[in-house]
Amino acid sequence: MSSVISQTDASVSATPMQQLVSVSRTVLQQGVDLLDYLSSDDQLSKDSQFLPGSTIGKHLRHARDHFRLLAECISSPPPYILSYDRRTRNAAMETNRASAREALLATIQQLEDLVPNVDMDEQMTLNAVTPHMQVFETTFGRELWFAALHCIHHWSMVRVVAGELKIKLSDDFGFAPSTLLYQGREAPLGKTKM
Repeated sequence: MSSVISQTDASVSATPMQQLVSVSRTVLQQGVDLLDYLSSDDQLSKDSQFLPGSTIGKHLRHARDHFRLLAECISSPPPYILSYDRRTRNAAMETNRASAREALLATIQQLEDLVPNVDMDEQMTLNAVTPHMQVFETTFGRELWFAALHCIHHWSMVRVVAGELKIKLSDDFGFAPSTLLYQGREAPLGKTKM
């Protein structure tokens, strides 16, 4: 518990970019913790009854892909052109706990190594299929925020699939920080830092 408190205290004086990295690390680490809790690789690929085509592994991979694509984009020479629609499907992390764990930890490390050298307001162009091609001007900070909240959204779907498999998750898994704050919940993403 003391590490959570010291992390919270440290995040109050952190820069906005450091705060975004902290949230990103926290949500990705929740995925790692889930993988450590699962008892078999089969649990990653069990199809959901309630969310057709969904598996825990697919949601882990999909959520991680957004961070990976953002990091790859900002690591390339400008202009920074981002597309979240170029995801890698059927990756080993969808069916293998060790591969998923390695991929999530590598993404955490990539963010920690890369983000301190990036300007939060670095301009980017986002290409999105909605199904019509849309082009948006955005910033790296906004997209890092989006990747973290998008990840939480997918963790909420993981919560549904895990429930079907009788897997009990922590009370804060898959809940947005705003929801945790509103409910007054004690969780790493549920403590106000304003």
